[in-house]
Amino acid sequence: MILFPAIDLKDGQCVRLVQGDMGRATVFNDDPALQAETFVRQGFGWLHIVDLDGAFAGRPMNAAAVEAILARVAVPVQLGGGIRDMRTVEGWLGKGVARVIIGTAAVRDPDFVREAARRHPGRIAVGIDAKDGRVAVEGWSQSSTLTADELGRRFEDVGVAAIVYTDIARDGVLKGLNIPMTLALAHAVEIPVIASGGLASLADIERLLEPDCAALAGAITGRALYDGRIDPAEALALIAAACTATGAEPPDVRRAS
Repeated sequence: MILFPAIDLKDGQCVRLVQGDMGRATVFNDDPALQAETFVRQGFGWLHIVDLDGAFAGRPMNAAAVEAILARVAVPVQLGGGIRDMRTVEGWLGKGVARVIIGTAAVRDPDFVREAARRHPGRIAVGIDAKDGRVAVEGWSQSSTLTADELGRRFEDVGVAAIVYTDIARDGVLKGLNIPMTLALAHAVEIPVIASGGLASLADIERLLEPDCAALAGAITGRALYDGRIDPAEALALIAAACTATGAEPPDVRRAS
């Protein structure tokens, strides 16, 4: 399992929102590149970045901050927010992003996702953000009629690297991941699923390392890291120990797609 620290960008700063509400943003660092470097020094092998302004605008809005992060660190980065056309996809991949996350466009234009995955196998992820059981779009400001399972099944066998599944009601409120819903999606599709929204403690990490969660490829953590509820060294040690105990190969981020 890969643990992804989150860097959410708003107005060029590293922030955390509560349930996707842009009016409830807490600034944790005004230097996102420094924050990225800190996470890498702590031992994290991937970074999860979201351009929050871009998610609402439908185009990249924090490009300078993302580019500064890419220039500062050497670990793989997955990036979402405002990625809705091939030019943006290929622009970010060309600048060094390991994989891009397509959210709103996965609902609005699934053929675009299929074509992007065909052109760039292993480098396209789909973001599925659920509110009251339905997929939300446009920076979580609108709900669609699709369920997470329905959306995920659209992209089976097209080369999508992962699905990032977020329970909006839990995001930023430290209530723990929605394990049942996340596992339901993981069992409904063949695509690797990454859990997001609500991870709050080392107990949540331990829960993710239980046998039934072996279906999950990883999890994203945000506010709990920033406010000290999760100690990075302890969390990463738990994951490494679990790999040793089960005989599983520890995640090698240099080879992960």
